[in-house]
Parts: sequence; structure tokens; C-alpha cells
Amino acid sequence: MIEQQANTGEDARSGNAGSGVRRRYREYMERREERFAARTTDRVVREFDWGLEWSRNWPLAAPADCDTLSYLIRMNEMATSESATFYDYKTPSDFHCEGNRLRFTSFVTTPFSENNAVQGLWFPASKPKGRAVIVLPHWNAQLQQHISLCRLLQVAGISALRLSLPYHDLRMPGELNRADYAVSSNVARTIDATRQAVIDTRSALDWFQSMGYDRLGIVGTSLGSCYAFLTSAHDARLRVNVFNLFSYYFADVVWTGLTTRHIRQGFDGQIDLEQLRKCWKVIAPASYMDRFAGNGGRSLFIYGSCDTTFLPQFSKQMIREIRRRHIAHKVVVLPCGHYTLGESPFKFIDAYHICSFLLKLL
Repeated sequence: MIEQQANTGEDARSGNAGSGVRRRYREYMERREERFAARTTDRVVREFDWGLEWSRNWPLAAPADCDTLSYLIRMNEMATSESATFYDYKTPSDFHCEGNRLRFTSFVTTPFSENNAVQGLWFPASKPKGRAVIVLPHWNAQLQQHISLCRLLQVAGISALRLSLPYHDLRMPGELNRADYAVSSNVARTIDATRQAVIDTRSALDWFQSMGYDRLGIVGTSLGSCYAFLTSAHDARLRVNVFNLFSYYFADVVWTGLTTRHIRQGFDGQIDLEQLRKCWKVIAPASYMDRFAGNGGRSLFIYGSCDTTFLPQFSKQMIREIRRRHIAHKVVVLPCGHYTLGESPFKFIDAYHICSFLLKLL
């Protein structure tokens, strides 16, 4: 059953406020987003690279009798049509949990030992009733971020695992200050990092099951929401999903987003948006809508009406496709942007919707 959209966003205001007030409010929120984005001063514009060496360990490879762009497009077509193979893996044999720290070896091997060791912070509920949730943070999240949400879920009776994304926090190579290798103007490396994130998350679900948890959910925010969607589309064990700031396409967010302007600069003159969509087809939620619909889970979609990083048009496009397939879902629209979702009062409203949805359906 499709749940009614929550009246906490732009639609709720439109009947009570004139267009001028709405415009001024949006301009105010966009200025706040710009100020928050400007606080980060260590972004690096990296050179464009096709990164073909990153595709050598993928289970599928297109014929190499073509130019690089054509090769990557053909590879994406093949990998998308056979995505069950592309995102397949073997369960790690070295799960180790000491205190609240989970560690295991990623099925995906990269040149960086730090990144190959998957790290997670574990918050077991005292009476979990078989319920456990994986929390996937946003791009460039610090280790302490998203822990408050995990503790809220823990107190509410749902065990939570905050999983470090590839190239983030404890998994960040020493040469980096930011998680630039997760999303960058290196085309194939971005695909490889996404594949690794999905496989690491599925491996964590294996650990949940080994611990006796059988009612499983996922919460992804921003980049984490993309990883969460791809995981859920390829793993029917996830019965409840929360996509907190989301987009239908991967390439469009990087191309148009406030926080990825430096990546766009790396693409300039090397590749256009349509080509990038084709080169990143295998990591785009748009490629797996039917597969996602077939898994039968229930989902909460939250986005900001003033988001300048994940533009609302891309979120609305996702919702249209969800509704067209009659997928059970709920939509919450908050009158904020990407950065301001983490500020008062929006972070509290956001947490309320996430926790109440999981408590009700998991």
C-alpha cells in the first residue's frame, strides 16, 4: 500500500503562503547552503581519468576492441543487465566484533589496505527482537556522525550498525584528507567504490544473520542512500528501507550539485552529462527500479525542497517511478536543503520520521 505523503514540506506551505514568501524562503535557505558548503576549504580539483585499471577485477568485462568511452559504455550495459553477477560476492570468513567495533575484510580488493578492512560501529539493543538496521552515512561523513541516530534506534529496541563507507574515516588512505576516491572525476574508480560499498553492506547483512537477526532494514543518507538503494535492489533480505536525501540518477547529482562543483570541473571538456550517465549506468538507482520493486520491501523517502546538492527534480523523478510501479512507500518533504537537514529543527524532524517508520514496520 502506498502511504500518504507527509505534509511537512513545500506542499504544506503552498496553501498558506504567497509565491513571494516561498521564493524568499527558498533564497534564504540556498544562501545558508552556500555558507555551509563554503566552510570546506580542502576540496581538490583532480584530473579527469577513465580509470580502466579499476575495472580489471570486475566479474564482467566488455570486449576491448573499441575506444575507452565505448568500452565503458558497453561494460555498463553488460554489467547492468547482469547486475546480480556484478554485485555478487562471497561471505567474509573473518567477522570480528570487539566491544562496539565490527571489522571484516572486504570482498573487493583495492590497492589500499585501510580501505580493504571494513569497519562498523555496533549498537546492539538490549531486547532487539531480531531487528537490526545498517546505517550508511553521507559522503565525507566523520566517524562520530550518524551515531546519535544509531543510539536512538538502540534505545528504541532496534540494533544498529554504522558502517564506514569505502575510503571514509577509518578506511581512508593516508594520502587523503577527504573521501575523494569514493566519488571523483575518475570514472571507473567511482564505479569500483560503489560496487565495494554495496558488497560490504550485503556482507554486513550476512553478519546480522549469523548473530540471529532476521528482521533487517537499512538507512542511507545522501551518497549512503544511493548505496542503500542499490543494496536493497540486489538483496531481498532488506524488508524496510529509508532513503534520506536521494536521487534517481548518480551522474546528474555530481554534474549539478553544490558540493560536487570541484568534480564537475574535473570533467569539463572531457565528457558530457549524457556520456557520464551511460558510463555510470551500473551505479544509478534508475537502472534498477524494476528489480527494486520485485523485492517487496517498504520504503521511506525523505528529501529537502530547497536542496541544492540533490536537486528536488531528481528526487521527484524517483518518486514518480516508485508510484508508477505501485511500490509500498511513504514520502516526507522537509523545507530545507542538504546541509541544513543536519541543523535544528530539521535534524530532529528527520530523526523522528526515520525512527517511527522503522519502529512501525520492522
